[in-house]
Amino acid sequence: MTKKLIIVGNGMVGQRFVDDLIANGGLNAYNVTVIGDEPIPAYDRVALSSWFDGVSTEELTLSDTDAQRELGVDFRFGERVERIDTLAKAVALASGDLLAYDELVLATGSFPFVPPIPGHERPGCFVYRTIEDLEQIQDWSDGKTTGVVIGGGLLGLEAANALQNLGLDTHVVEMAERLMPQQLDEPASAMLKRWIDDLGITSHLGFATSEIVGDERNDGAVTGLQGAESLIEADVVVFSAGIRPRDELAREAGLDLGPRGGVVVDDDMRTSDPSISAIGEVAAHDDMTYGLVGPGYAMSSVLVSRLMGGDEKFAGADLSTKLKLLGVEVASFGEHPLPDQVTYSDPLDKIYRSVSVRDGQIVGGVLVGDASNYDLFHAMASGVMETKSVGSIITPASDGSTIEGLELPPSALICSCNNVTRGEVIDAVAGGTHAVGALKKETNCGTGCGGCVPDMTTLMNETLVELGVEVDTSICEHFAYTRQELFDMVRVRKLTSWSEIIGQLGTGLGCEVCRPAVASILASQSNGYVLSQDQSRLQDTNDHALANMQRNGTYSIVPRVPGGEITSAQLIALGEIGRDYDLYTKITGAQRIDLFGAQLHELPEIWKRVVDAGMESGQAYGKALRNVKSCVGSTWCRYGVQDSVGMPIRLERRYRGLRAPHKFKSGVSGCTRECAEAQGKDFGVVATELGWNLYVAGNGGRVPRHGDLLATDLSDDELVTLIDRYLMFYIRTADKLERTSTWFERLEGGLDYLKSVIIDDSLGICAELEVEMAKHVDTYECEWTATINDPERLEHFIEFVNAPEENSTPVWVRERGQRRPAAAEELVVQ
Repeated sequence: MTKKLIIVGNGMVGQRFVDDLIANGGLNAYNVTVIGDEPIPAYDRVALSSWFDGVSTEELTLSDTDAQRELGVDFRFGERVERIDTLAKAVALASGDLLAYDELVLATGSFPFVPPIPGHERPGCFVYRTIEDLEQIQDWSDGKTTGVVIGGGLLGLEAANALQNLGLDTHVVEMAERLMPQQLDEPASAMLKRWIDDLGITSHLGFATSEIVGDERNDGAVTGLQGAESLIEADVVVFSAGIRPRDELAREAGLDLGPRGGVVVDDDMRTSDPSISAIGEVAAHDDMTYGLVGPGYAMSSVLVSRLMGGDEKFAGADLSTKLKLLGVEVASFGEHPLPDQVTYSDPLDKIYRSVSVRDGQIVGGVLVGDASNYDLFHAMASGVMETKSVGSIITPASDGSTIEGLELPPSALICSCNNVTRGEVIDAVAGGTHAVGALKKETNCGTGCGGCVPDMTTLMNETLVELGVEVDTSICEHFAYTRQELFDMVRVRKLTSWSEIIGQLGTGLGCEVCRPAVASILASQSNGYVLSQDQSRLQDTNDHALANMQRNGTYSIVPRVPGGEITSAQLIALGEIGRDYDLYTKITGAQRIDLFGAQLHELPEIWKRVVDAGMESGQAYGKALRNVKSCVGSTWCRYGVQDSVGMPIRLERRYRGLRAPHKFKSGVSGCTRECAEAQGKDFGVVATELGWNLYVAGNGGRVPRHGDLLATDLSDDELVTLIDRYLMFYIRTADKLERTSTWFERLEGGLDYLKSVIIDDSLGICAELEVEMAKHVDTYECEWTATINDPERLEHFIEFVNAPEENSTPVWVRERGQRRPAAAEELVVQ
């Protein structure tokens, strides 16, 4: 007879417990009910800040709860447990329901700690914990200018990243004298602060907030933070000062609690009541509560083992972390600092790496700015391999250091979120799992924060080679070549159409993988009209409409504004277009003016007016140059040392319409204050008193990466020549849909190799690369200008071919004086 199992909490650990239980046949033994107080299924809280980068709630969702419902799991979202009756073995819900249990699992997690600072409840004060919190922060931040995060720890810096993504001037306030005081020693924290400062985030260390002040004429809305000696102005305040276990249900039920909170559990995850277990952040094991997801997943595995008759035990967890904060690589592991240390410090590249040593063995350390060889450090600190070659591995991999005779053992962790070892991945590959997706499902490796996926992919391919299995790097089943190989063959054979390429180099009819890849290759080698002849059917949704499709099927109009420089007449023209077509208008942080809500048949009319006003298309919808962000530089700014308006205009006009494996962005800053955030771009330019510094392979997107310094003090023409070579080399050699940052990180030889190719001309191809770029510049044509001047091309934008006068009508609502698409719950069924 099945028992009744209730799980209170549907966060990351609670959902992992459900997944583990199902995978181990637990539904044959238990009727499972899950109660979650959020209205949506469990989502990846580790990747929460990616929500501001456009990652949807659905993409963050961890499991297919609909499928699990069909298996018999009763999910109750938006419900709250009010009380546990341990004598009756039942939980009382806020809805009035009383549910009996045989086994009860508490996975209630934690809540953000809000210090009792006077004014902490003012409008404009938020915590940073759930998607609902993010929605409230986003709504409040609209039209605001300055945000402050209280707390300079790991979560505080994530919150700062979110505020900066919202376009706010961002500050971080920390009571301690250094950032991330729990993880980093003083020198490491100081190096991290250099990165934070360069990213434009102001940190206030040793700052104790005495009061959050507000404007009583505006419902008391927050206006700033008052310290002992200064006031920090702020429109938005986010508390990220730590977390506390959500143990109130356990407290009221009389369960034993830890000295610092949390429900006391033994090695089997049992509480003081043998019918109640606790896992995750609410559990206190050996007086220790864990704020990381990895230990919670380990607890889940232990509890499932016990419930299914196994003997797995929980013996504590490794608190080592390796992550990227605001694009900066940071890692900490083991015991650190100790008196004996081996240290590498480079203030120019902002890299600090230090390991503590005891009795000849590495026992811990911190890495800031470059976390290469972390796996080796961690394996040595955890005792799974002998400490040796410390002098070699303390030097960053970016410096070209080589390591001889060091190989990680199978027992070394590759995924700390799920405690997956390299040996488990190797065994899975040897057992027949030869694809990344299948490997994730088989081992759980890479299903947490995702930071280990590149290492897992490399290990999978290396294992396949060792097994004598050929690693398939072809684009798809229709082309037995990599993208780079196919690009070169198309270039050498001078093929100019899909029919020629599939006929000579491929098989079949193609698919959704190879068709866009070939479209990109053709567009990269020729500036022909992308909807001409048989190229039209290769394009994705956005390129097919020469516009970026939005969630309700309408499109955005994003004229190119080189360097952000725009005339008053052009601004007026855009304003009139927005008014006449009732478009939602927004100015973004990337110096773009976005007009949202145009229907397909309206695009030619609108673009004709944009083109007549002297502006171009080509921005925002293609896998091409998006924009070159700029500051005002020496033209206006008293700090500027070069013309950072003229240079970005020159670069944007040169590289506009340049099709590539993926979109790419740039920035030009007029001084080292870096107001254009150039070092986080695919190629970025920073002015010096002697010329320009060129950074490459940065990325401010979902997985941020700081650019590498390629060359310094370049003249205008030297700068353009190097960028020409760099972009064309990337276009030739990158994989399909591969950003410059990912391409660079897998480039064998790294920065030194890239310098040898495009500066020293080691491959003898620099002249070819320059000729290819010159061809692009000479043949560029605005795609919408070409469209509106050709009646046949205009027919492409008729929505219904058999009823050209008919058009679909989206449903709109008004908000803040503009229209926006109606959400599903706002639609009225007629």
